[in-house]
This record gives sequence, structure tokens and C-alpha cells, in this order.
Amino acid sequence: MKSAVETLNPTRVRLTVEVPFEELKDSLDAAYKKINQQVTVKGFRKGKIPARVIDQRFGRGAVLEEAVNDALPKLYTEAVNEAELNVLGQPEVDITELKDGETLNFTAEVDVRPTIEIPDYSGIEVEVDAVEVTEEDIDQSVEQLRERFASTSPVERAAEDGDVLTIDLEAKVDGEVLEDGVANGVSYTIGSGELLDGIDDAVKGLEAGGEATFTSELKGGSAAGREAEVTVKVTQVAARELPELDDEFAQLASEFDTLEELRADSRKRLENMKQYDQATQAQERVLEKLLELVEVPVPEKLLEDEINTRKHNLEHHQLGQMGLTLDKYLELQGKTAEEFEEETREAAVKGIKTQFVLDELVSREKLNVNQEELTEHLMRRAASSGMSPDQFAQAVVEGGQVPLLVGEVARGKALALVVEATTVKDTNGEIVDLDDEDEEETDASAEASAETPAEDKPETKPEA
Repeated sequence: MKSAVETLNPTRVRLTVEVPFEELKDSLDAAYKKINQQVTVKGFRKGKIPARVIDQRFGRGAVLEEAVNDALPKLYTEAVNEAELNVLGQPEVDITELKDGETLNFTAEVDVRPTIEIPDYSGIEVEVDAVEVTEEDIDQSVEQLRERFASTSPVERAAEDGDVLTIDLEAKVDGEVLEDGVANGVSYTIGSGELLDGIDDAVKGLEAGGEATFTSELKGGSAAGREAEVTVKVTQVAARELPELDDEFAQLASEFDTLEELRADSRKRLENMKQYDQATQAQERVLEKLLELVEVPVPEKLLEDEINTRKHNLEHHQLGQMGLTLDKYLELQGKTAEEFEEETREAAVKGIKTQFVLDELVSREKLNVNQEELTEHLMRRAASSGMSPDQFAQAVVEGGQVPLLVGEVARGKALALVVEATTVKDTNGEIVDLDDEDEEETDASAEASAETPAEDKPETKPEA
């Protein structure tokens, strides 16, 4: 077999392949065997029909077609490997010549990863938010904990802000009660912003036994997004009582003996959270600067597929779970279809460029992923997916996704390498040392920046 490569543009090549007919012998034998199992000829046992009889009865062309279909994937892969191409997606194959007993010639056009030159990035400087925890931040944190330990007690008065109500709901659309529009014994806190728009105004001032009717757009269910006439009946009004902020509360709500110790722990946790946010912010901004320095051509077919994948995932998975259509989502976001298309395209381009650049760094720096790193990453992915580690690992293995997870970890390490070489200052002008930050922040940042789910990432060497 002889092959030649023609570069059509920075992201697409054409392979021209010439195959001597003798190299098709195995595929021809397989073709005769397959046809033998599929047809019946009087006078011959099934599977024992001679090749000449098959040629006479069914035509040599049918055999050649079967043989070529069997041989092409292997021949294409061999040509790709011989040329050391890093292909993306499926090729467009065209058989240019097929002479029985002489030769098979074909061409294959396919997208390839572009050649990327990574410049010196050590001069990158970014600014991030300073880690500052105020007394107000601590007050708010303690107050949130206090809210969790609030108790309620029924009262015989009109409902007020902050009260916890027990209510019955009935929703009608076009005068008909919806099958899924009735709910009894629902607990609702006035002012929480949950349930339906307009419900707070409807229930405030009502006592137990009172009811009101209001109009609201349904957020879920069979009539999600439609206007409904909602009747709410209050069956109980309960006042919330917050515990006193003292040492007794600290002992109730935590492992600490004093309120002072509880506040000190809150400060430490808030500092850790802000350091995490700061590290993530640094990685995102360093990545943006790096992408500005690198020229990365993007294959049009790959980009089109990525855009379609993102739109499909949003429309059929994320919005579907919320009971929203794409049109309703855009209305709630205040975006036009054109703005959505442009934003999706920009995100897809950034995701592809990020993957290409970080993968180039992985290759250049010869970064490897060990079992411990892969296991830690798998545990984090399992936690974010809501699955147990064993369930997630099984799904990954069965779906053939292990190489994709390895790629995610390797890209995280590549981004960490870039961040380490750059200068990060906070808004106070102080140098930020990210060396001590947990590596999971880098992994998360690399994944978020690429914004490409593992199951949808571009294939690197698919079969034909």
C-alpha cells in the first residue's frame, strides 16, 4: 500500500491511498464466506458454495463491494498511522478507482488537529480578588447557621413575612384543574422566593382557614410556562423562632463550646472558600491570557458538531429537567435567538481552543497521569454527578470514557504548570502564591473553561 498526504488547510488533509489487489485477499475471502452464510444455491450445502458459483449467481461486483467495505477501515487506519496524523471525526472517503485483480485507489478527507506553537507564557500577569473576610461576612455565616436551627410554633394571627405556612394549592389553566395541579400540606416560608411568583402577596394577611386566588406562570409540570389561576388555602400559620446567639447555641449547632470559637471557625471556612474562588479565578484568567497568545485554527466540522452538542444538551437535558423549552429559557434570560447562537458559538470555540492548547502542553511537557490522580479525579466527577464512585467508574468503563478522564486530568496538570509560571496579584497589589492550593481547583477550572462534557469531547482517533 502506498499513501500520500495533501494539506488542504491548517485543520484538514486529503489522504490518497493506492492498494495492490493482493492486499485485499483476506477481505475477499471474508466476503465470500459472509455471502456463503447468507444465500442458498440448489445443489450446494449452505456455506459450501464455490466462489465461481457465487460470482455467476450474484455477480463479482457484490463480492468486491463487500470486500472493499471490510477493508477500507483497516486501510484508512493504516494510512493515518503511517502518516502520523492526529485525526478528528470521521473521514469523507471516495473510491477513485477499483480494477478487479489490479488495484484499489481511494481518497479520504479528514479534519486533523492543527499544529500549535506555544509561546513563552511566563510574562503573563493577572489580577484576582483579594481574600478578605469581614465581620459582616462572619455575622452572615453565623446567621445562616442560626436560621437552620430555627424552631416553629403555630400562632393564631394573620400571616407575616418569615412565617412558615402549611398550605393547599390548586392550579387551573383555561378554567380546568390540572391533573398535576393539586398539592396539599405544602410547607412554605413567606419571603423565601420558592414556589410561585405572587404567592407572598396572596398569603400575607391570611389566617388559618383563609384562602386567596392569584395568577402566576407555572414553573414546572405539564403546563410549565403557562399562566394559571392558582387558589391557595392556608391551613396553619407558624412563627419562626431563632435561638439566642450565645455559647449554648454554639454547643447546639457545632462541636465548639463557645460562640467565639464558632465565629473563629466560620472565619477560617470563609477564608478557605475565598481562597478557592481566588485560585479558580486566577486559573480562568491565566487561561484567557494564554489563549490570546496562541493562534489556534478551529476545524469547521468539529465546531459545528460541538455547537450542536451543546444546544442538544441544553435543550433536551438541562432545560428538559426544568420543564422549560428553549424559547421560554431565552425569554427568561432576556436573550434573542441570535444572541444565544453567538454565545454558544463563542463558548464552543473557546472550549475547542482550550482543549487543543492544553493538549499541546501535555505533549510538549510529557505530562503523565498516574492511577492515584485518575482515582481522585474520578471521585470528584462521581460526587458532582450524584453517583457513587463505583457506579460512576462502571459507567465510565462501560462507555469507554477512561481515556477522556485521563485527558481531563492531564489538561488540569498542564494548566497548573502555566499558572505556576505566571504572576498573579490580588487587588491589593500582593503576589498570590497558589502553590499550596488543592489541585482539584485546577482540574475544575480546566474543565469549566473547556465547557465540554466528557461524553461529548471531540474524538482524537476514531475508526473509519
